[in-house]
Amino acid sequence: MLAARMSAPSPHFTIESCEGITLLRFESADGTNRLTRACVLALTAAVRELALDPKPLIITGNKKFFSAGAELAEIVRLTGPQGYEFSKMGQALMADVERFPAPVYAAINGYCMGGALDLVLACHRRIASPTAIFGHQGAALGLITGWGGTQRLPRLIGKARALEMFIAAEKIHAPAALGFGLVDEVTENPVAEAAGELGRRIRHRGTEAQRRS
Repeated sequence: MLAARMSAPSPHFTIESCEGITLLRFESADGTNRLTRACVLALTAAVRELALDPKPLIITGNKKFFSAGAELAEIVRLTGPQGYEFSKMGQALMADVERFPAPVYAAINGYCMGGALDLVLACHRRIASPTAIFGHQGAALGLITGWGGTQRLPRLIGKARALEMFIAAEKIHAPAALGFGLVDEVTENPVAEAAGELGRRIRHRGTEAQRRS
């Protein structure tokens, strides 16, 4: 679907564009696509660059992992001030995604955990494969997200269900996530292609509306 590579190379993701749609795909050596400090900084810079010439944006991962979330081995080494800085860094990224001037779609295969769930909550629409799995495992590790998920998740699925996800650290599979309203669609089709088709339809409707006005 998307073929033309663009933007500066990054070890954390690739960016491609085709037919007025931009695809950002996470990449990592181990395939888990963890949101390290370096990844968050690079992702923030990329989102801000793309916002200068906004087109519908799809964020996705691989077949097994959208992203495993923040890198815990990195987090445990942070001092208090460094942890606060990392929290603010993640919040800035989520705000940039939420305020992106074109629709942002999360196309989710496999695991979407912790900080990665915060990221998809900041996206405007969420499309999942039947194999997608969501969760905030922080409570089981004595942690809680600092990237805005504690605010966005209750607004999306309700306070009671969100508390259950946070406190029980349970994993939610795609069918249940659809029932809760956590995702907008579960599809057997490739999720990035499904998101791209949705983006093209919305873009076309916007173009037609401008022509008629």
